[in-house]
Amino acid sequence: MLASLLAAFQFLTILPLPRRWQPSAADLGRAVGWFPLVGLVLGGGLAVVDGGLAFILPPGVRTVILLAFWLMAHGAIHFDGFLDSCDGLFGGHSPDQRLRIMRDHRVGAFAVAGGGLLLLLKYSALTVSSHRILALLLAPMLGRWTMALAIVFFPYARDQGLGRAMKDHARWPQVLLATGITSLVAWSLAGWTGAIALVVALLTMFFTAFFIQTRIPGLTGDSYGAINELVEAMVLVSLL
Repeated sequence: MLASLLAAFQFLTILPLPRRWQPSAADLGRAVGWFPLVGLVLGGGLAVVDGGLAFILPPGVRTVILLAFWLMAHGAIHFDGFLDSCDGLFGGHSPDQRLRIMRDHRVGAFAVAGGGLLLLLKYSALTVSSHRILALLLAPMLGRWTMALAIVFFPYARDQGLGRAMKDHARWPQVLLATGITSLVAWSLAGWTGAIALVVALLTMFFTAFFIQTRIPGLTGDSYGAINELVEAMVLVSLL
């Protein structure tokens, strides 16, 4: 259990862990169940940062700095997946070409437009939110919960990759663990408001995953990142 928990934090954050320790493929699969807990810890850190900045900065400036911390906390890995997905899904003319574009590290027009709009949406929602701390706690957790569900529920498009290892070793116990953590925390923090945010996250994940499958034959690691980013944004909006 400890190995899978450490693997979850290693994969989803930039927290320094022992270099000699490398998770196995099975550890990566079991780590999926802990994804929401990683999101909750991240959200708690963001709430602390936001509380400290509130004494010296107005909401707009505070939100920009907060979004920077949000991206740095996970090395922008999910945001990068969202950018690659925008370029590949909207820029290619065939499934194979879209998959090749998603592997390309260069950024195209769709990525610039999509990334800019996503950050603007998050910025606007956080700046005017009357439930700012709640939003910071719930959005990262729900985003990573839907990643866990997407890994288990939907086919993977590539034969190799880190996402492939997770997909091959994640099972229903991980879904139950992730859902249990998410449901308990969301209800404890916000009651019916948390339940509504959970439903919004679930619908966003399914619609996004189904759309992706109309463009490529399954999900990829970039797809998981895109789902996380979109769910976070929609949860922030749902809490306005």
